[in-house]
Amino acid sequence: MGGPSCSVNVLVALLLILQFSTVVNPTSDNTTTPFLCKADTKYIRRSCRLTTYPELCYNSLSIFAGKIKTDSRLLAHAALNVSLGAAIATSVTMNKLSRINGLNPIVAAAVQDCVELIDDSVYELKNSVSELGRARRSQGPDFELQMNNIQTWASAALTDADTCMDGFAERNMNGRVKNAVRIHIVKVEHLTSNALALINNYVSAKSASP
Repeated sequence: MGGPSCSVNVLVALLLILQFSTVVNPTSDNTTTPFLCKADTKYIRRSCRLTTYPELCYNSLSIFAGKIKTDSRLLAHAALNVSLGAAIATSVTMNKLSRINGLNPIVAAAVQDCVELIDDSVYELKNSVSELGRARRSQGPDFELQMNNIQTWASAALTDADTCMDGFAERNMNGRVKNAVRIHIVKVEHLTSNALALINNYVSAKSASP
């Protein structure tokens, strides 16, 4: 009598309290973060005001201030990496949810759709991170093409996360599973939205420079 549903409740409860601890280092080495300079953190604070979620932006990126300095490309690159880390963690969570026994078939289908959508987001964010890493060596039309690709991939990753959540819009959806999904998806949505704003800021800064 309490078998499958009990398993669902226990696992979902664990997933609800799971915090994101996976963050991809925006630098290519393994050195520790240098002492934070106030000017560098001020730059991040100022840049984050351009985003929809400025406090999340600052809190997620200020730890990299010593590496970013006042470089808008490195800031956007770090933001994409943090978003990618959250998407990877969410992908792990969604795969765990998809293996729960006893889910309502409608809920199970929505979870499976989310697994595929978040995997797509991971792929798109990885492409964005790689392309932005190469962008500093590009000029003219090549740079514009790279930026268009990065913006398109980041936008697609955001859309995929939104679509995942849309799958749980029906009233008869299991509230516990829906809440477990929401906690993780909203984090990916907000971080990706911020990253996209910082990418746009980098493009504007680059276009304005001689």
